[in-house]
Amino acid sequence: MEHIALPRSFKVSVAVIICLTVIVFSLLGKSIRDRSEDAIEEIGTAYMAGMNEQVSLHFETIIDLRLTMAESIAHIAAGDGSSGYGSREEIEYGARARHFLCAALYSSDGEIEMIFGDPVALNHPETFLESLKDGERRAASAAGSSGDGVILFGVPCEYPMSDGEQSLAIVVGLSTKYMGKVLFLDSDSSLSYSFVIRKDGSYVVGEEDGVHDNYFDRLYSLFGDGEGGAAPYVEALKAAMDANEDHSIILKNGGSRRHLYCTALPYCEWYLVTVLPFDRLDHTISGMSSHWLTSVYVASFAVIAMLLYIFRQYLKLFRGQVSELKRMNEEMDAARSAAEKAQKEAEHANMAKQKFLSSMSHDIRTPMNAIIGMTSLAIDNARDPEQVQDYLHKIELSSKHLLGLINDVLDISKIESGKMTLNIAPVSLREVMDSIVNIIQPQVEAKDQRFDTDLYEILSEDVYCDHVRLDQVLINLLGNAVKFTPERGSVQLAVYQEALPEDTARVRTHFLVRDTGIGMSEEYQKRIFESFSREDNARVQRTEGSGLGMAITKRIVDAMDGAISVRSEQGKGSEFHVVLDLKKAEPARGLPSAGEAAESESDVALQGKRILLAEDNELNWEVARELLSVLELELDRAENGKVCVARFEGSPVGHYDAIIMDVRMPVMDGYEATAVIRGLEREDADIPIIAMTADAFSEDIQRCLECGMDDHLAKPIDVQAVASKLKKYLKHRQHA
Repeated sequence: MEHIALPRSFKVSVAVIICLTVIVFSLLGKSIRDRSEDAIEEIGTAYMAGMNEQVSLHFETIIDLRLTMAESIAHIAAGDGSSGYGSREEIEYGARARHFLCAALYSSDGEIEMIFGDPVALNHPETFLESLKDGERRAASAAGSSGDGVILFGVPCEYPMSDGEQSLAIVVGLSTKYMGKVLFLDSDSSLSYSFVIRKDGSYVVGEEDGVHDNYFDRLYSLFGDGEGGAAPYVEALKAAMDANEDHSIILKNGGSRRHLYCTALPYCEWYLVTVLPFDRLDHTISGMSSHWLTSVYVASFAVIAMLLYIFRQYLKLFRGQVSELKRMNEEMDAARSAAEKAQKEAEHANMAKQKFLSSMSHDIRTPMNAIIGMTSLAIDNARDPEQVQDYLHKIELSSKHLLGLINDVLDISKIESGKMTLNIAPVSLREVMDSIVNIIQPQVEAKDQRFDTDLYEILSEDVYCDHVRLDQVLINLLGNAVKFTPERGSVQLAVYQEALPEDTARVRTHFLVRDTGIGMSEEYQKRIFESFSREDNARVQRTEGSGLGMAITKRIVDAMDGAISVRSEQGKGSEFHVVLDLKKAEPARGLPSAGEAAESESDVALQGKRILLAEDNELNWEVARELLSVLELELDRAENGKVCVARFEGSPVGHYDAIIMDVRMPVMDGYEATAVIRGLEREDADIPIIAMTADAFSEDIQRCLECGMDDHLAKPIDVQAVASKLKKYLKHRQHA
């Protein structure tokens, strides 16, 4: 066969196509790499801004909380004004109860006189001393006698020192390791890592592995000290610190890049430095780019090979290639849109979480005000036992409500998703009203308002309901009524019932909350129950709150299969109407008080009974011993699960009547100790074992029962509940 040479024009066309293909895809590859780097930096910047703000706000909250605790210890030191200063033992007790490592007096000369704990020495005492002299609260770093880092919290307080002089302040301390944990600076799960440093680069929290004592030294070790090394980064960081400005910069070292973000922290002269390495993002996105480019090059060379054999079909191949490129572009657009949507959702979730945490102060502050107010009144009337008893009763009511709210906060995921577990139990509507009045009354009196309650047409005073959730709904509504009603205004709570002919076992209960406050616009009434909604006017914006209270209230009412509505007129006031169909309960008549019940049970079943109590915390043991003394039990303490097993195994059969078991203990926890006891070959291996722990979620209770315990009690200790559980199982054991 005669060899037919390819036309020159064909060869030129193929060569041009190959050259153009190589050039185009090379430029495309470079463009993709550049865009990948830009995308990484943009994502890193957005992530760092949000992350740093979150850690900074968390730091401010933790420091403010600890300074507030220090102020409460200062109040203990100052005494009640009539009996002189508080004793050093009281100061130590208060500090240990708040989990501080040490406490000391601080003189105007900068001398530290320890009350308890290892001696400490301030690292930079000058600024700390000047701030305390100016009457400010301040945090500072120090070193313990063992060389471990300590964070000191100082508040002004005058107290006699051993040399006869008055102290300038009282200081308490926590370890820097503990602060690193509560500030999440030692988290291994985060993409970034953070340090707290001073202006000179020395560490306050973080980098405790001993490799570097100074963050600037760390930068020099990473980037070198020669030309183009760490020096420009360090100088820029120092300049931002001196100017008290936030600082953001990309650190580059060969092929490695890091995003550094620095911001000043409150209550101190420290700075939060957060670093995000780009290596993981670089690797992931570069891998995606390489895979895409490889696919494109393979496809292009396949097209060229096909052109060499079937050039006549170039139009068909061209159309196929155009279609393929269009599909790929659509996929890239879809992937980009999905990434942008995911980023927006993440930012929205982060913002919602921050707003949620701040808004919970609205719900927690109400019972807290009642507790603080009644505590102050109890202190002022310490010589009037009857009045003090009344105040303590009201403190107890508010404390129980506050405990319920804290449990809600700890179960954030359920609240945010709207999934709530209702604890239905018999409730007295009169007791609900009394509890609400005790909590709201101090706020009403503070604004010189009139507060009326009305309970009428009650068909069944006792109903089945979730007491804590009902309290939460009414306190949210009344709290808002008080907050948005001016001084000398009026707030009213009314409760009435009506029969349900279709269901005689239930009763329709109406709760009306009225006020003469500023009212709401018709437009805002349509979205009042949306999360984070607040009316846009000057008065509302000046009032504390995040707009989450009404959303939570609506979810609770919905979970109770109820309804809530609102009527309001601007300048005249508002009325909220809650309707719940509640099951009737038998009246709880003739119930003894907690003290009488405990005394009765002690005489009948508990007096002289030997109880083995496993509790590792000394303070918790003292509290339990004192609270349970009213039951006249004979209590033996075991410091951990192993000691508990040893004491039970070494005792005669039947020596102990029951075991009260903590769960979280060193050496051997309560679960393991219970399993060992149940496995002993003794006649009394089935001794009643009751868990008494702060782990109070349903899954914790289930685990206690699965490991062999008979029942569960949640801390704080309720004497009547302890007596009831012991009596129940001791009677069962006697009958068996």
